Amino acid sequence: MPVIECDVEAARETLVAAGAEMAAGNSEHERWHAEYGDAVAVAYDDKVVIQGSNPQDIEALLRDEGGHAYCYFDGASRGNPGPASVGWVIVTSDGIAAEGSERIGRATNNQAEYEALIRVLKAARDYGFDTIEVKGDSQLIVKQVTGAWNTNDPDLREHRVTVHELLREFDDWELQHVPREINERADKLANEALDND
Repeated sequence: MPVIECDVEAARETLVAAGAEMAAGNSEHERWHAEYGDAVAVAYDDKVVIQGSNPQDIEALLRDEGGHAYCYFDGASRGNPGPASVGWVIVTSDGIAAEGSERIGRATNNQAEYEALIRVLKAARDYGFDTIEVKGDSQLIVKQVTGAWNTNDPDLREHRVTVHELLREFDDWELQHVPREINERADKLANEALDND
């Protein structure tokens, strides 16, 4: 449950401008409530507490722009192709800024890996990070995106184009292959999404 210390009236104006549904607080301590996407924000005197299934929907709007983030991604497929899912995590010097996971239908493992990469890049963009270090345990994805390996599969080529379009939105980026142990949280999220059917 993210907590953002901020000027709550400025936060209210930001949420109103984004089209959030606003309501009065439910107690003497709550200043206001806001619903936006799959998240709910509750304002107190000097902070906003965010709840819901996708707190990043509101946190991305209220977070200070800029900064550096570490982005981890992982895709999973059982059957290759088969039921597939993605998991991703964004980490800053303050800890985990956001994470997500979901089933994506039927896909190969490589398609799921690309989908996970696309989702973490979109989340990092929406949070307004300037520079990112992206880490994943799929050597194939890292080598294809960085141009070390060719991409013959048409679906993967299309995914690679999308990834490059997203990467251009950052001032600087780095993509690195890491061992699965380093990518443990994203891997766990992807597998939990498959297990929670």
